[in-house]
Amino acid sequence: MAELFSSEWMDKFAAAWNAEPALLEELAKIGFSSNIAYGFLDEGQPRGVLIVENGRAKEGMAYDNQILNWDLRASQEDWTKWMRKPPGLMGLGVAYTSRKLRFKVGDYGAMIKDPRMAGPFIKSFEVMGRV
Repeated sequence: MAELFSSEWMDKFAAAWNAEPALLEELAKIGFSSNIAYGFLDEGQPRGVLIVENGRAKEGMAYDNQILNWDLRASQEDWTKWMRKPPGLMGLGVAYTSRKLRFKVGDYGAMIKDPRMAGPFIKSFEVMGRV
């Protein structure tokens, strides 16, 4: 199994993302394009980046100083837990308010209030569990 958020893992995540209509189609409807980074709380930089263009994951790779729209951080234990049992909207709210999930870049409040983005965000945790 590839190391969490490594280039190999991010590449598999991109493929799983594109195979999930609840991500691909829903985000394409709103023209969602972003560089989304993932990493650990105790590290200065994220580990991996997913490049999304119009809802489709164009590429998953190791972080290499790309400009980021989102940078999500949690402990390795929490990421693993959420991949095994994806959190719902309430679970994500608790993770965010308890600072288990942090947004180094990006606006959690604005995203979670927009159902066009909140649903796919929640679904992304389920897709991570498929990698």
